[in-house]
Amino acid sequence: MSALAINEIFYSIQGESTRSGLPCVFVRLAGCNLRCVWCDTAYAFHEGTLMSLEAVLDAVRAFPCRRVEVTGGEPLLQSSVHGLLSTLCDRGYETLLETGGSFDIRTVDRRVRRIVDVKCPGSGMADRNFWDNLEDLRPSDEAKFVVRDRGDFDWALAIIRRHELTARCPVLISGVFGELPLAELARWVLDAGLDLRLQLQLHKFIWEPSLRGV
Repeated sequence: MSALAINEIFYSIQGESTRSGLPCVFVRLAGCNLRCVWCDTAYAFHEGTLMSLEAVLDAVRAFPCRRVEVTGGEPLLQSSVHGLLSTLCDRGYETLLETGGSFDIRTVDRRVRRIVDVKCPGSGMADRNFWDNLEDLRPSDEAKFVVRDRGDFDWALAIIRRHELTARCPVLISGVFGELPLAELARWVLDAGLDLRLQLQLHKFIWEPSLRGV
């Protein structure tokens, strides 16, 4: 198998998704094809070290945890990620993939919990969404919307309703950290009348938001 460009591998508390609050090993791949204006991991665009599959698995195995999230950057930029995901599943790990939503997720091992970030207009990347992904979502997957303002939220609601996403899988709503008051976003979620999950990026409340590897 080809090597993987890895930005960092670390053990932390899951700050997002339906697994928020649980221990998790994070494998962050280097490189991204998107440039969201609010990106909080821009350091992963170019910083990376080539590692073999077995080296990555050895690093994961060093932590006392059977839950792994493969993230980025954009992990689906690297074709070798599919071997990593399948091997993690084969070895009994609960395996999550977080993707920016611009690549076809139908090629991902069906055992993987796919967390698909649907890019809102405020990200500057809404035109890069691969819309067919939304039709392939299943109950074990998650759809995530990061909203910057009320316009983003209303746009997200329209997409959620059009694709009946709450009937397909859990739907997560995040505010851009430090820009959108949580109480305001919470009120929008309550008023929407949909089964949406407000997520807080828990790790940024536990640790300094700018820290890496947490």
